[in-house]
Amino acid sequence: MSNVFAGDSNLTDDSVEFPRISTGNPQADSILGGGFPANSINIIMGQPGTGKTIFAEQLLFHNANATRPLLYLTTLSEPMTKVVSYAQRLGFFDVDQVGTGVLYDDLGAELVANGPSALVPHVLESIKQLSPSIIVVDSFKAIHDLAESTAEMRQIISELAGVVSAYDMTVFLLGEYTQDNIEQYPEFAVADSIVQLERNALGARDERYFRVLKLRGSGYREGQHAFRISDTGLKIFPRLVTPTFETYTPTLERTSTGVEGLDDVIGGGVWRGSTTLLVGPTGAGKSTVGLQFALEAHRLGETVLFVNFQENPAQVQRMIRSLGTDPETAYGNGFHHLYTSPVELQIDSVIIEIFNFIETAHVQRVVIDAVGDLSTAASDPQRVHDFLYSLLQHLTVRNVTTLLNLESALGVSSARDEQQRWSYMSDNVLLLERADGGGAERTIRVLKTRNSAHNQLPHRVEIRRDGVHVI
Repeated sequence: MSNVFAGDSNLTDDSVEFPRISTGNPQADSILGGGFPANSINIIMGQPGTGKTIFAEQLLFHNANATRPLLYLTTLSEPMTKVVSYAQRLGFFDVDQVGTGVLYDDLGAELVANGPSALVPHVLESIKQLSPSIIVVDSFKAIHDLAESTAEMRQIISELAGVVSAYDMTVFLLGEYTQDNIEQYPEFAVADSIVQLERNALGARDERYFRVLKLRGSGYREGQHAFRISDTGLKIFPRLVTPTFETYTPTLERTSTGVEGLDDVIGGGVWRGSTTLLVGPTGAGKSTVGLQFALEAHRLGETVLFVNFQENPAQVQRMIRSLGTDPETAYGNGFHHLYTSPVELQIDSVIIEIFNFIETAHVQRVVIDAVGDLSTAASDPQRVHDFLYSLLQHLTVRNVTTLLNLESALGVSSARDEQQRWSYMSDNVLLLERADGGGAERTIRVLKTRNSAHNQLPHRVEIRRDGVHVI
């Protein structure tokens, strides 16, 4: 199948194709290998407020057509009127489809009166009257609260599965399920796919993840994929995976760093497509070196992306001007600036945004100031390193030259652990140091450089009005 991801699990015979149901979200479809399988039972699970209802409604309105209606059944969670009221505020909601292409129905009263056994007869009656192609049941887990035994729910699931197999229809069961429920509840055994929406509290903000736990007869992209809920639905950032290197040919050419004297220290400049890690304490000149590195690309007529998390756009423009370049001229000729406040920093979205920008703008240089901010913002430090490693491999195969800045409190001794975590993915590692006690004297030395003769001795650094100079 054309949409199967190399290296991921649950791969089947690529020659077998079957109909898919699009989610209405290109990123979700990509993760699912093309969408949900048609004529299937699917579970969308997650704690309250994770976006299950929004995700299901976006799918319905995307697939609405004049041929067969789509049915949204509410049970004992939110009343139907409330579900529709909130849906009207979202960009995908189409009032012209309500009552024709998309139908809402409330099953709550029947369930209270007759118990869980009311579900399947109601579904069968809806099929006879409406012939829906998709049915969403929200919340299906709430029906468990009315069941007298697991055996009763097992019988209901068996009957529902029989209905789906007998009719050309796809069912989505939504619920506030937990991981323990996967082993306890019978619907997980018959489900053709299981998608989990997660929400983890992190300080003043939440991290949300989209994850496929099961997709029968198909490949999918594994792992946690970050997402945000917006007024247009779920905005998903698929996990970046390491590229293949079958067609990769490195460019055997050096390019200047833009810092006077630094090229000589590292053997004549950095190799195109290489990654350089610059380590140093506050005030050592890392951001200035990063901007000089970026503006050198502008001087050479190359496209560059400068990513930072501390200085806002006005401050960066002031720094560019102090280095002798007009910001408007730079921005109009290949200099791009991506700023994200550290307060709102979400590593998945930032790294995917960098990757997408590189693809669309054909970027030739990238500066990230500073990678330590990504680690600080991440709930899982290993996750950010895995993401950035994959990003850097994508940059390598595209021959994009990269500079990463890393903050250290007092120099190499305090930065050693963090530095080692980043240095294995870098071709060059440079250390900027200040004199003991934070004095004005600064030095730079090469700790590592691949395929280059270099000077390992410390070299004096001066920060002048026009930037950093290596003496």
